[in-house]
Amino acid sequence: MTRVKRGTIAAKKRKKILKYTKGFRWGRKSKERAAKEALLHAWTHAFRGRKEKKRDLRTLWQVKINAAARKNGVTYSRFINALMRANVGLDRKILADLAENYPKVFKVIVEKVKR
Repeated sequence: MTRVKRGTIAAKKRKKILKYTKGFRWGRKSKERAAKEALLHAWTHAFRGRKEKKRDLRTLWQVKINAAARKNGVTYSRFINALMRANVGLDRKILADLAENYPKVFKVIVEKVKR
């Protein structure tokens, strides 16, 4: 049986791990064992962060819509309820954008669903 030298594969594996830790602080960017551990934590937080981002953005949209709706004399909950009853197919992301950047258009929407 022929001899298999694993040095190149192992070095490649280590190099790959250290490439991912570029920008980390202290020994976590240069020491293999510390880098591996740091990546385990980093990727866990990144996974969780992607889920949290969706929650945070929805909360932000609700705040923006509420602020704009109150300027037009209606609360957030009543406005959303009126939208649902009027079968308006705008989601919170679009409504928040309208509220922030196009307040006149948002006001028209509020007036339409208020009736």
